[in-house]
Amino acid sequence: QVQLEESGGGSAQAGGSLKLSCVASGATSSMDYSSCWGWFRQAPGQEREGVASLAPRGSWIFYADSVKDRFTMSHDNTKNTWYLQMNSLKPEDTGTYYCVVIWGPCASGDHLLPPGAPGNRGFWGRGTQVTVSS
Repeated sequence: QVQLEESGGGSAQAGGSLKLSCVASGATSSMDYSSCWGWFRQAPGQEREGVASLAPRGSWIFYADSVKDRFTMSHDNTKNTWYLQMNSLKPEDTGTYYCVVIWGPCASGDHLLPPGAPGNRGFWGRGTQVTVSS
């Protein structure tokens, strides 16, 4: 019932910056009760990994160790939109980036839970490509 659409992907050189956006549409009233909005990524041939997430009406925010101090999330509750500002990009940041919304548990220990993990529900965007060259 909720559709997510990413934008802002593209190419950058190492050390550069990109800003990704995600906007939710459809049954957006349900977004008022969502637990977290976040980002996952998938490099070629690898599993998807959680990058960052936040609670839109709370203070909780999470960053993977690999992006901490380089990436920053922000959001706008009124627009059901969230962002990922990516600075100091590295070639290993290359991959497809997916935005997610989750109702229920969003993290376990030191990693993010994807939509469909035990106890939660959520939706994925279709992804936007990020390519970082050295």
